[in-house]
Amino acid sequence: MIDPGAGPDHLMIAPILIPLLAGAVMLFYNDRNRQTKLVLGLVAVGLTFLASVELMSDVKSASEQGGTVVGLYRLGDWPVPIGIVLVLDRLSAMMVMLTALLAGPSLIYAAAGWHGKGQHYHSMFQFLLAGVNGAFLTGDLFNLFVFFEVMLAASYGLMLHGSGPERIKAGLHYIAVNLAASLFFLIGVALVYGTTGTLNMADIGRALYWLDDAERMLFHTAAAFLGLAFLIKAAAWPLGFWLPPTYGAASPPAAAIMAIMTKVGIYVILRLSLLVLGPDSGPSAGFGAPALMIGGLLTMGFGMIGILGTPELVRKGGYLAIISSGTVLSAIGFAQAGGGALMLGGALYYLVGSTAAISAFFLIAEPVSRGDEGDDETSFEDDADPLSERWQPMGLDSVEDTTAPASTRTVSWLTMAICFALVAAMIAGLPPLPGFVGKFAILQGAIRDNLNASGAVPVILWSYAAMLILSGLGALIALMRFGIRRFWAEEGPTPRILALEVVPVVMLLAMIGLQTVRSDVVMTYTRDTALALLEPGVYRKAVLAGAKDVRAAPAQNSAPDPAAGDKDADDDGADDGAQAPAEAQP
Repeated sequence: MIDPGAGPDHLMIAPILIPLLAGAVMLFYNDRNRQTKLVLGLVAVGLTFLASVELMSDVKSASEQGGTVVGLYRLGDWPVPIGIVLVLDRLSAMMVMLTALLAGPSLIYAAAGWHGKGQHYHSMFQFLLAGVNGAFLTGDLFNLFVFFEVMLAASYGLMLHGSGPERIKAGLHYIAVNLAASLFFLIGVALVYGTTGTLNMADIGRALYWLDDAERMLFHTAAAFLGLAFLIKAAAWPLGFWLPPTYGAASPPAAAIMAIMTKVGIYVILRLSLLVLGPDSGPSAGFGAPALMIGGLLTMGFGMIGILGTPELVRKGGYLAIISSGTVLSAIGFAQAGGGALMLGGALYYLVGSTAAISAFFLIAEPVSRGDEGDDETSFEDDADPLSERWQPMGLDSVEDTTAPASTRTVSWLTMAICFALVAAMIAGLPPLPGFVGKFAILQGAIRDNLNASGAVPVILWSYAAMLILSGLGALIALMRFGIRRFWAEEGPTPRILALEVVPVVMLLAMIGLQTVRSDVVMTYTRDTALALLEPGVYRKAVLAGAKDVRAAPAQNSAPDPAAGDKDADDDGADDGAQAPAEAQP
């Protein structure tokens, strides 16, 4: 396990500090120096990506050598669980790298002129990255709330960037919904601290075993409030009505990077449900799992109906994000209820590919929907989204409302059609792309991991399998119908498409292609990640190594400390912290 006396790995804090410092430095530049800010932003994103590659390499190397897959960074070198701690494992390393991979194309796309529609775009973009990376790396609930609010504050600015009546309307709804989610989050955090006396995620799992019935009920209430807050962020039904109009009204580069924000909600639900409420959590084991399973199914159904019903291409992207969230949420529910690593590993593989595809979709939706710039009357009838009014920025006295693109080179309409077809194929789950591979792995794992004693598959699994197939079919029908009308049946002049609007899409498609070619490597990583998540004792032992438990067990409870393996990890490396809680349940 981790040696408490070892020096800290300062690289762990780099994905937070680099964008935070870059965003702060950009505030000292006049907002008309957007090209300078763009260069600084790209350098910061590149450095963050290099740091994420090194962190993932460290995690993989530790795992291959038979060591721990958890890294620890104590800010100020305060002891756990008192001080602030960053925790790196396979899941957090993967999500930090995914964030960096999405940030580069989104920032390049902004250079087509979108960063000139308002003030401080690049600073808000970097602050958003700092908040997202911090949420993935933090090891306690309080700092999760801090990074959550940093992320949301930056997203408010990006959402409203460029102004315009529809964007302001959607943005105000978005702010109101997220303020409510933050309130639920705070209530949940307060209840967790009141019942367990700690906010460290690993320590919460350990403290759970000393709760009496009344305290456990209060803790379940806290878990419900936290779940409600993050289900709102994950856009689960019926809490996700805000997402399609919000992401549809945001500028394309803002919507593209905000695609990772729904996965922050998914990440926290996955982390807490398996670490605190997983199969080894005694009386609290599986709490909320049925809600995740059924809620995920309903979310997928809602997204499928939405993508078939909405005529606007940009809003279809919002419903695609909802389908992606529902797919992973149900898989988390099955894993929490006792499912194996195959299904969860397939869901994590699907999460990576679908998030990249949705980000690419938001980038390509606006230029594909754009009418001829030389003719204000040009639009197509049913699926039209000319964006002629709502994308117009509101006048600002302190900055220029429009900025010339960094390059005026254009590409052919055929190139755009090919990119759209590839993005649609990935989203619909056509072979051999990651959408198909991920769903196939989910179905394969669902059957193998969840067979009952009679060899039959539970009804809810059949429902989940059917919804996986139907949601992909619905996306295929909706996007194919739009593509045929726009690229095949539509007559008249084609819109002018800048190369800066296509290169980011190609970059994301290349990432998806690499995931397809190296699917064996990526799938192995995600399944190993799932195995680690299903052994929360390893995580707890690594984080709490050397920690002193200041809680006194109730007098009537003579059960041994369920984290004894955690405390004695340095003395007895063979002690398995994953088994200790199950043996010491009150």
